[in-house]
Amino acid sequence: MKTISYIEDFNKWREEFSFHIPIKVRFAETDMFGHVNNVFVFMYFEQARIELLKKIGLFQIKSTVDTIPIVADLQCDYINQIYFEDQLRIYVKVNQVGRTSFDIHYLAVNDNDEVCLTARGRMVQINPTTGKPVPFTDAIKKELQSL
Repeated sequence: MKTISYIEDFNKWREEFSFHIPIKVRFAETDMFGHVNNVFVFMYFEQARIELLKKIGLFQIKSTVDTIPIVADLQCDYINQIYFEDQLRIYVKVNQVGRTSFDIHYLAVNDNDEVCLTARGRMVQINPTTGKPVPFTDAIKKELQSL
């Protein structure tokens, strides 16, 4: 496997994932060559990330929330091609927690347990009115670190 800048020991890194969601690649998500369009993998990551954040109460759609998590950056490494009707498992984990942000990692594997994608991103908690970063409460920080 190629060297990936945010992964030191791939086997150890992979073993640290526990949370995942299933994805079945739809025809509309493929291009004229029959493999998944690169835009859709970011939607797969979004879906997995939202489910993980809902699990710990960090993702709520209400007009009265004081803080929201936003994506600050996101990068993806394409390892193996993904095709129409492939069954994927999209794994997601929190890798590092800071004062107002956390690093999040992703892994996509197919039914043959072949790695198709790896990715990482940074989420920042902000005040939706001011757009300024807001520190995590100790309780949320603890939840994030447990993931």
